[in-house]
Amino acid sequence: MTVAFLVTSLIVVASPGTGVLYTMAAGLTRGARASLVAAFGCTLGTLPHIVAAITGLAALLHTSAVAFQTLKYAGVAYLLYMAWNTVRDKGALSVEAEHEPKTARQVITSGVLVNILNPKLSIFFVAFLPQFVSSGEPHYLLRMLELSGVFMLITFVVFVAYGVFAAVIRDRVISRPSVLTWMRRTFAGAFIALGAKLAFAER
Repeated sequence: MTVAFLVTSLIVVASPGTGVLYTMAAGLTRGARASLVAAFGCTLGTLPHIVAAITGLAALLHTSAVAFQTLKYAGVAYLLYMAWNTVRDKGALSVEAEHEPKTARQVITSGVLVNILNPKLSIFFVAFLPQFVSSGEPHYLLRMLELSGVFMLITFVVFVAYGVFAAVIRDRVISRPSVLTWMRRTFAGAFIALGAKLAFAER
């Protein structure tokens, strides 16, 4: 394990994206426990991309315009769906100060979908992981799995940090309707912006 890999992974994971946004929203609207569950779901969402990169399936996304566009627009549609639910104060991102919270399964499912419906992640892993594995590595697959596991661990830890921070300021937010409304609109706008960015993404 090299310092370069750890630093690069940290920079990539800590950069605000859909996973960070979703985890923060969970912590802000439902508290620290929900942020932990959301972080776990988002981390699981990277697993299919890692598997695709290791098995070569990501190469299909890179070479097939139809496969890439299909997954890409499914991701765009889901981000817009989340934005719509956010602004309407329903669904996975509704603030639940007094009523029954969403189940862990629902939070995890949304977290997984946030990351799994992003074809750029698979292509990223194809370009990222091999750089840190020597061409002469006798146990190439095991090395890739090791690096992937560390990347997922970093993802979980960083997302938890974002989510817990959001949970800490939760009480101040839900006790002020004007701030809550502003936050909903901000999250909705951010999901729309990320959806637009994904829509114009090229292979």
